[in-house]
Amino acid sequence: MRVWQGFVLGALLVPLTLGLASPVQAATNIHGRTSTVVEWYDNPDEDTAIPVHQYLQFTLIDIADKGYNFQFYGRLAEDIENEVDVDSRLYYAYLEKRNLLKGLDFRLGRQFISTTAGSSVMDGLNLDYSFMKDYHVKLYGGGDVTYYDGYNVDSNGLWGLELGGFFLDDTIDANLSYQQKWYDGVLSMELIGFDASYSYKNELWLYTETQWDYLSDRLSYELIGAKYRFEQPWTLRIEYLYSLPVFSSTSIYSVFAVEEYEELLAEVTWMIKPGIQSFARYWREMYDEFEDADVIEVGVEKLRTNKFSGYVSGIVRDDDDGQDMYGMKCRASYLFMPQFEAGVGLEVDVMEREIAYFDTDDSDQDETTNTRAWVYGNYDFTKKLSLEAKFERVESDLWDYYNRGRLRLNLLF
Repeated sequence: MRVWQGFVLGALLVPLTLGLASPVQAATNIHGRTSTVVEWYDNPDEDTAIPVHQYLQFTLIDIADKGYNFQFYGRLAEDIENEVDVDSRLYYAYLEKRNLLKGLDFRLGRQFISTTAGSSVMDGLNLDYSFMKDYHVKLYGGGDVTYYDGYNVDSNGLWGLELGGFFLDDTIDANLSYQQKWYDGVLSMELIGFDASYSYKNELWLYTETQWDYLSDRLSYELIGAKYRFEQPWTLRIEYLYSLPVFSSTSIYSVFAVEEYEELLAEVTWMIKPGIQSFARYWREMYDEFEDADVIEVGVEKLRTNKFSGYVSGIVRDDDDGQDMYGMKCRASYLFMPQFEAGVGLEVDVMEREIAYFDTDDSDQDETTNTRAWVYGNYDFTKKLSLEAKFERVESDLWDYYNRGRLRLNLLF
């Protein structure tokens, strides 16, 4: 058994053992959800796959002592037709305690780490210390689950820190972060991140996120945005996005030229009346490998205020590569009774593109979908038992079309 597999198993057994062994010290509570999911679809060879997933999520509260909690979420998976590979996964399993010492929180186990410098699923320790009311420092380290199958505790892993706080009467929230990843004893990634947001009179919001790839000495991600709410029921949002993939220095892909992507977004929203709003969006998509594209979407949305909700919009895509499109999106759902909701959706000539990042890739092999139609329904048998069903048809430039269905049975406890 590998070191970190033993660690994760221990992380599961310790809180359960403590909870059973200490019934007098603390009344341990447990709540969560289990979900059984059955899917079916055709793979590229037109063979039908039927993956079955069993999900389990739960929280143990006040284990052994008040304030010690344990969080778990994972799944078992198998394709009963043996047509596709589906993986069982442990998403997170960690012990946590708030205010272990004044202002100090900790998490130990498998957990999701997210800072502007980088994100990862980690097997390790995360410490978060708050001080002087408005400031905090986060320090974390452990094994990177990306390399879990071949993990060697002495030469693989990650660590990072984040410093941040609120400034100028809490109108500015700013954080500076740093992260390193190691693989086989070699520094594979070194990233620096900064994010900040500014709020003025609950009318104007300015925000930015920046990530710098220190090993490659180049910008890898940038988001700059602004949102303004007028006195009239109008809202304006403008964003600029820049993205450049970051690969491990030990990966062969790190020596290939990668594709930059830039995007400019402008959005206007008008609240016609409570529950009904219209919107208009403009995107300028800027590629290296492809011609730039202009996309405009205009629509109306009905928010759920009673029984009906949905939206309808029209989309125009102007692309010099010859991929001009005139499409539409619509979705409608209705609450027929407190226990039952059903709906339909349709997307026609709406491009969803997965970019070829490397110059060596054949751009004709990109997975691009243009049309999607679906119908779904949710039924609550009781407050704790529910059934979800969905069927959809997807058209793809690469695989023509395929049908996909899903049933999900949820049980709360």
